[in-house]
Amino acid sequence: MAEEKGSESGVGRARLLPGLRVKEGYTRHPFDEQNGVRTSGLVAGRHLRTGHRHDRHTTAYYGVAPSVFAALVRRWLRSGPGARLENFTFVDVGAGMGRAMLLAAEMPFRAVAGVELNPTLARIARRNLAVWRKAGRARTPMKLTEGDAVEFALPEGPCLALLFNPFRATVMRRLMDAWRKRMKEQGGLLDLLYVNNEEERELEKQPGFARLFLGQVRRTPADAIADHRILANQPEGEYASANYEDCSIWRWVG
Repeated sequence: MAEEKGSESGVGRARLLPGLRVKEGYTRHPFDEQNGVRTSGLVAGRHLRTGHRHDRHTTAYYGVAPSVFAALVRRWLRSGPGARLENFTFVDVGAGMGRAMLLAAEMPFRAVAGVELNPTLARIARRNLAVWRKAGRARTPMKLTEGDAVEFALPEGPCLALLFNPFRATVMRRLMDAWRKRMKEQGGLLDLLYVNNEEERELEKQPGFARLFLGQVRRTPADAIADHRILANQPEGEYASANYEDCSIWRWVG
């Protein structure tokens, strides 16, 4: 795949996936324009092949709306977590280019971790994290792991995991089975924020997890306008944007 210059990547030279070139409708989100990072664009799941057995279950890459992320974290804080936010490690499952990690790093979490299967997205994410650190925006350590979320070991201590519809039912089921086994063996605190919760039924089947919230979380007008504009520029128009995300919050109760 040919390399293209930083005018399109926003973070220096990077191999661009289909959907991340201007000629393919790529449009920057104001978050990137304001912060000098590259988290915009939409990459369909069929373009995220890595050779891994879970490739066919990948949905797509798209960065979470900052306003949805902030509102969902606020709602989670009102749910009465079992520890202070400062004791939780934030874990972004299917971190993509790292937008949620950047947002979380501005909060006083104990640490921020991410796991991403696609090497190109992971490479861009690491550059974004470096920009965030250099700008002094990170209040907490950040680490991205390139690999399979099912095989990713949850950090020790309380964890808050974000899933922005990263994969379909098969992998969701395998992930939840792995986490349930880990929690039974080691105990601890684990809460989940699930955005665009298309595989909600898989969580409903999981013993030991209780749902704390199910409903719509609205974008701010600015985010709604930005996402509508970005998705309207898709050449194939296969994805749509609403003024909200269907979300849920879950907690391990054993």
